[in-house]
Amino acid sequence: MTTVQPERDALDQAISEGAEALFLAQRADGVFDYCEDNLTSTLGTVGALSALHHADPRGSADLIEAGAGWLRRTQNADGGWAMVPGLDSEAGPTAVSSAVLHLVDPEGSAEAVRSGQRWMDDFGGLDAIPHPEVVSWCRQYYGFVGWLSQEEMRRFPLEVALVPSLYRRLFDLRIPMAFALGLAQAKHKPLNRFHRLLAKLGEANALKAIRQVHEHEGSTGAWCENAWVTGLVCTGLARAELAPDLVDAAVKWFRKTMDPDGWWQTGPLDAAWTMYAVRGLAEAGYAEDPRLAASTELFVRLQQHRPFLAFGCPPGYWGWAGTAGWPSTLETSEILSVLCRMPGDAQAKSVELGVDWLTRLQDSRGSWGLCVRNTKVANSGPCPMTTVQAVDALLDSGIPADDSKVRRALSWLAQAQLADGSFESVWYRHHTMATAAVLETFSKAGRADEEPARRAKAWLERARNADGSWGDGHGAPATVEETGWAISGLLAAGASPESMRDGLNWLLDQREPGGGWPSESVNEYVRHVSRYSNPALAQGTALRALGRYRDALR
Repeated sequence: MTTVQPERDALDQAISEGAEALFLAQRADGVFDYCEDNLTSTLGTVGALSALHHADPRGSADLIEAGAGWLRRTQNADGGWAMVPGLDSEAGPTAVSSAVLHLVDPEGSAEAVRSGQRWMDDFGGLDAIPHPEVVSWCRQYYGFVGWLSQEEMRRFPLEVALVPSLYRRLFDLRIPMAFALGLAQAKHKPLNRFHRLLAKLGEANALKAIRQVHEHEGSTGAWCENAWVTGLVCTGLARAELAPDLVDAAVKWFRKTMDPDGWWQTGPLDAAWTMYAVRGLAEAGYAEDPRLAASTELFVRLQQHRPFLAFGCPPGYWGWAGTAGWPSTLETSEILSVLCRMPGDAQAKSVELGVDWLTRLQDSRGSWGLCVRNTKVANSGPCPMTTVQAVDALLDSGIPADDSKVRRALSWLAQAQLADGSFESVWYRHHTMATAAVLETFSKAGRADEEPARRAKAWLERARNADGSWGDGHGAPATVEETGWAISGLLAAGASPESMRDGLNWLLDQREPGGGWPSESVNEYVRHVSRYSNPALAQGTALRALGRYRDALR
């Protein structure tokens, strides 16, 4: 007993200091707020500049000048841009940043544009971007500035607006952006008589869907509380010369939300920050801490009780932001798992509604995507990690492991496993976190001895670094997020604490002054293209791993 006591003392101290450091980010309303750390956005600024140029070039000249100046200042020395300034250059942000600077300030930004395009040439051009959706958005911006002709632009089929079930599966959460740009295309792209007739037939329904999303969010002038998304919608409507009230509202929102330094944000992540923070604290022994009562109340308050009409989503979900945000299986699942760990029964009704929403959103194949059932769209379609987060929520809420929903999901996961034993994730980089999450879910369902779990465990053990830490499994440096999730998954599968000691010591060594942990860009904004960090994820996963390790020692 005495041989492990010093280790336990150090562990208890690290958990205590880490928890208190995390609580410093909590607001009075229960939100763990990290908005100052990671909301500065190159894409948000590009979206705003494009929209203002097309919708209000004279009235918003001051905003356009400020935004263009900020883009020039945040260009990397190699000529590229990253989604979050200061990180390594990325193709998508570089393509659209250079294009929008040429659009709004061709003379003053000429050298920045040339540098950006040289970076893109060295990268291999738009076709080298490993994501067809990003290529499509970039081609739109190249078309705005004449680098591509309208004849070269792929047609947005507005006629699909006549069939809601079809356009939801084709576009899912891209519905307002795709329809707005399609409406603009109908005005500017040379179309034959048949395609022009189809576009005209779909126009009213396309506008209706765009307006449904806008009104669901309270008619604030924004879509998704996100300058990039709002910029695409506003640009499309302005170029189409349609819905002037929506265009004017967007312009006013851009004016209200620009940072004095000249940039626009990606959008708040109140729910996403808070769910990981509270999950980590709960698993580290703080579930009954009275300070978390406000966060529990926050989750109950943020649950949405209206259907999201444009996406065909029933009520009962959570989004990543506020009370009118867009629906998300990821946030709904994680928040449900958190609420099931909180004391009391005030959240019981919320859990019941959330479980019903997840049940109704499960794909016919057994998986879960982001928010539209049975879509296959990249970044929103079936995802192994999103699926296991949903299954975890069902199991945490009391759904038995032999329930058909669980069995169908685990069967789909077995088919989705990669040849090397790992699993992919749409929203987190590469394979470590998804593989650890799948391993934990199979273990929780009592199936740790089945082949998918055994192969996942073997992959995690092979991917471990010599010092006990984990990176992405493909040579990237280790991170707190990936190491914490891997330790938690392996412990859930029955690994001994002794086998995790090196990884735990690595986590302890990464602590910053004050007790917290550094975060890295492991969250995928667009898979394989743009990433960002979520500080609450780093703190939460580290505390979860330490808490589980301490429980295993006991």
